This record gives sequence, structure tokens and C-alpha cells, in this order.
Amino acid sequence: MRRPDVVVLDYGSGNVRSAVRALEHVGAQVTLTRDRDAVQNADGLFVPGVGAFEAVMNQLTAVHGGRMIGRRVAGGRPVLGVCVGMQIMFEEGSEHGTAAKGLGEWPGVVERLQAEVVPHMGWNAVRPPEDTVLFKGIEDELFYFVHSYGVQRWEFDVAQPLMKPPSVTWSTHGGDFLAAVENGPLTATQFHPEKSGEAGLALLRNWLESLRS
Repeated sequence: MRRPDVVVLDYGSGNVRSAVRALEHVGAQVTLTRDRDAVQNADGLFVPGVGAFEAVMNQLTAVHGGRMIGRRVAGGRPVLGVCVGMQIMFEEGSEHGTAAKGLGEWPGVVERLQAEVVPHMGWNAVRPPEDTVLFKGIEDELFYFVHSYGVQRWEFDVAQPLMKPPSVTWSTHGGDFLAAVENGPLTATQFHPEKSGEAGLALLRNWLESLRS
């Protein structure tokens, strides 16, 4: 069976090497690049993200990453965003009193978590929906989070008869926040699957299987 071709988007974000190794471990042929043709033609695009929302958006904009992600999503080509790579898919991030525009693939604002202890760092449970593909077989596992901000209200308009509503997974730290979204070709997790041990590797395998189908 052919190994899926996955591009890890190289736009200046940290923590890409662990993502490359994890994807290779579960059977992907991985390229770390920002080349437009490679990004567009890959079976899957992995968008990492470490740091502040606005800084990540600036780095992404500098290499036309938002345009590349948008083209793939519009064409039904799979994208997986992780951590801040998930957050930037929303309309806006609000950090340290400053608002910054995101890619706007989903409505919603990334805000500071309402918890006594921030950042939220460590292993936590998630609550995936019954129709999940990403968490199939690992619904009760723990995943590794490192973040101070998240989306705490899901505002997607489901009153669109021709569109299947996204599958939304929640977790809790102080209050509820989005841990993952599965929305056709666009998938994202707030936690780091590449740092989540066997559960994270199983999740990446599930994503790779979705590329084959």
C-alpha cells in the first residue's frame, strides 16, 4: 500500500521535528516545506503552531500560508492543524488585550482559558462525538495539552441543509474548551498528538487512513 504523502508546513513555527518523526512513524512519507506546489499536491497538509496567535499569523502570512491552506480546504484537500495551528483556523485571537485576525475557516474567538492555573499543561481527557473519525478506538484516551488560550464557544451555523455539521470534541480545564474539530477536509486538535504517546500516534494513523479514503 502506498504511503500517504504529507507536507508539514514550514513557516517558522517550532516543534516541527517531533511532528515529522511521529507522522513518519505511523506510515506517512513526510516533507517539511513551504513550496506551494508541494503543499497543494500532497495527500495531507499538517499545520503546526507554537507561540502566540498573532506571531503565528504573521509568520504564516509571510509565506502565503493562509492562501495555501484556503486553497486546499476549498478543493477538499485534507488539512490537520495542531495547537496554535488549530487556533488560527478561527476568526480571531485575543491575547494580552490585543485582537488579531485568523484565517476565518470557522467562526469564533480564541481567548484566555477561564481557569485558576494557566497554562493548561499536561494530560487531559476529551469528549469526542459518536461520529468521530479522528478518535475512533481512542475515545477514552488522554492527550497532551500545552496552551493558555482556546475557543470556549462553538458558534458554527448548522442551519445549512446541504452541509454536514462539523464533529466537535470538547475538553475541560476550568471551563469547557474545544479540543478538536472535524469538518470535512479540515481537521484540527488543540492538543499535540505528536506528544501524546500511543494515543496520539493512533490519532495520526486515523487521520492517515482518512487520506486514503
